[in-house]
Amino acid sequence: MTLFSPKTAVVEREGWDGEAKGLAHLVDGQLDTRHGAILYLEEVCVSFDGFKALNHLNLDIGVGELRCIIGPNGAGKTTMMDVITGKTRPDSGAVFFGQTIDLTRYREAEIAQLGIGRKFQKPTVFEAMTVFENLQLALAGPRSVWASLRARLTGEQRDRIEALLLRVRLQEQRHRVAGLLSHGQKQWLEIGMLLAQDPRLLLLDEPVAGMTDAETEKTAELLLSLKGHHSLMVVEHDMAFVEAIAERVTVLAEGSVLAEGSLAQVQADERVIEVYLGR
Repeated sequence: MTLFSPKTAVVEREGWDGEAKGLAHLVDGQLDTRHGAILYLEEVCVSFDGFKALNHLNLDIGVGELRCIIGPNGAGKTTMMDVITGKTRPDSGAVFFGQTIDLTRYREAEIAQLGIGRKFQKPTVFEAMTVFENLQLALAGPRSVWASLRARLTGEQRDRIEALLLRVRLQEQRHRVAGLLSHGQKQWLEIGMLLAQDPRLLLLDEPVAGMTDAETEKTAELLLSLKGHHSLMVVEHDMAFVEAIAERVTVLAEGSVLAEGSLAQVQADERVIEVYLGR
């Protein structure tokens, strides 16, 4: 793949007016990915009280790719996702969404509007509301809860929710209160809520942690069905799950990329065995 260097980008934004122009790139469906990658991190550094959480991290994710990120605790996986979503500002380096969207210039909420969705390990759904209502709220966007629920759904919106229910396999649970769902079903619901926002890039943090074997298998099928329609970055420790979904794996250690390739390739890498997999 011919890679684009963010350092060559010309980004003309001053204040909110400029940021609104940046958001318009995706509102119009024109995210510039002509170089084949949707996300670029170049020489990203983050330090906390002298500890280098990210140390000259370089990484790119292809359009429609499902990339798995593995590595030991403290490798920088969470910090990396914090940087991508605007929760943490890097000390140095470049973070680009497509060719021209400099993510370091945006706040968290703005980055979500740009088309990047993030799912944390613990599912966060409205437990007192039904599955259908949760998806309705997600589809409504930045409106108050009650205004969203009182609003009359259009036929197109209902069709969209029905499609989401089918995609995350919760069509038979549509009227069930979310708090009564199994752990795995709550995870799928939250993924459905993210999909309601039609993100171009999804960041998923240990999506199968705490799931049963059957739920893990269904989650693998769900994520594979999303590949190509969305780009996905999946942080996971479950190697069987990684094997089921990954074509390409990136191993992080001490804040930078240690190895990258197929799962078989990284599992055979002596450095990866030493710092993560063990002998």
